[in-house]
Formats: sequence, C-alpha cells, structure tokens
Amino acid sequence: MSEELDDLSVLDEMDIPEVMRDESITITTTKQDSRSGVMPLLIGGGIGFGILAVGAIALWQFVLVRSIPSETSETTGASTESAITETTEPETTSNTGVQPDQLLGHFAYDEAPSWELEFVYPSGTLKLRPAAAEKYRQMSAAARQNGINLKLISGFRSIEEQEYLFFEVKEQRAQDATKRAEVSAPPRHSEHHTGYAVDIGDGNVPGTNLSPSFENTAAFNWLQSNAARFSFELSFPRDNPQGIAYEPWHWRFVGDQDSLELFYKSRNFSETAAESDTETEN
Repeated sequence: MSEELDDLSVLDEMDIPEVMRDESITITTTKQDSRSGVMPLLIGGGIGFGILAVGAIALWQFVLVRSIPSETSETTGASTESAITETTEPETTSNTGVQPDQLLGHFAYDEAPSWELEFVYPSGTLKLRPAAAEKYRQMSAAARQNGINLKLISGFRSIEEQEYLFFEVKEQRAQDATKRAEVSAPPRHSEHHTGYAVDIGDGNVPGTNLSPSFENTAAFNWLQSNAARFSFELSFPRDNPQGIAYEPWHWRFVGDQDSLELFYKSRNFSETAAESDTETEN
C-alpha cells in the first residue's frame, strides 16, 4: 500500500502544473479534489483566451481591409485630380499678346527643299514650287495677250542669298536693322524662302522695277485686276498690319492648301492677338 501511494505521489508531481504545486501539502483525498477543480478552470481560461485572440485577429483584419480601399481611393483621387489638372491646364492658358515667331515684323519661314522646286522657264534661273510656277506661266501668258509684259524679277531665294540682301546691303546703305527690315526681310523670315513668292516688274518700264513707282505701270494695274484669277495676291499692301513698307511688286501664291495655311495661319494669329491686346487696353 505504501508503494502504491509513493507511485501516486510521483504521478501527481508529473501531471499537476508547476504553478499549482505545493510541496507542503500531503497527498490526501482533499488534494485530489483541488486538482479536479483547477483543471476545468484552466481549460475554461484557455478557451476564453483563445476566443479573445481570435476576436482580436478578426477585428484587426476588418480594420485593415476597411483602411486599404480608403487609402487607394484617396491615392486614385489625387492621381485623377492631378491628371485632370495637367490635361486642362493648357486650355486655361491665355494666348493674348503671344506672337508667332516674328523678327522686325516678318514671319519666319522654312527654306523650301530643292527637290520641291522647278524652273519657271526652262531657259531661266528662277525657281518656284510647281503649283506656283504653273500658275505664274498661265498669268504671264494671259497678260501678254492683253499687251502686258510681266517681268519675273525674283522667285525662290535661299537663306544664304537673303543674308547678303539684308546684312550686306544694310551696311552698304548705312541702314539700321529696323530701317532695312522695312524693305527686306531678315534671313529665315522671307516669303521668298517658301517658293511661293515672286517679285514682278514691267518689262516695258524697267526703271520702275522694285520701286513704289511700279504701281503706276500698266503691269501693276493689270495685276490688280487679274492676279487673283491665278491665285496670286499682294503680300504687303499699304498700311499692312505687319508694318512692312508698301511693295507693289511683291506677290505670293495662295492657290493650294499648303500655301494658304503657310501664309494665313500666321497672319490670322497675329491679327487676332493684336485685336485682343487692343480690347484689353480699352
């Protein structure tokens, strides 16, 4: 019997948690009762702790899930607002007073590629774009039938040639840049670069060539009445908005889409901007 009690004592030491042990208590029937009461308490406490832990985890996941869409929404909203701002900002920018590329009253023009030019006359040296060359030949032939001798003085002009006409002649005549620009465009700003512009004189009165007195010739009067039939117009009439000196000899071709846009888009933009500035000042 004593051996059995000793074995039971060892078993109790192994089964009972360390925190519940009390070496001063002897193995009695009361000890058995205490152990039977503690175990349910431990089990119940463990289950309660587990429930609390699961609840805490579930609550944390719920809060996390709720917070993610909010952050995404805020980020997306900010990105969308930024995109809208970037897209619409140019529309709110005013062009009032902004001028296209101009220098001393002359618009900028690219030099026509050499392969897009042709000789106006096979025996001549002057070139134009094909559409302009064809219409000039037709116009000259029509004028000749009316006894008018149109003289083609100038057609396409390269940037290099324009540099001489502007800078070298300016020095020879002791003109300042502003004065020279009244009668000659700075390089890269001449209509002659385009292959659509021509200088016309009267073959019967050569002394009026490239002079305001050309307006008194039969050739000019004929051009005034008939040039539009061949899609040519005067580039710099009196009191033109660009402030260029009156040039009755300088005409340009506007008979196709390319030439029309080339000359009129810049002109319309400039005139619209100038009108807007005037309205603002008033």
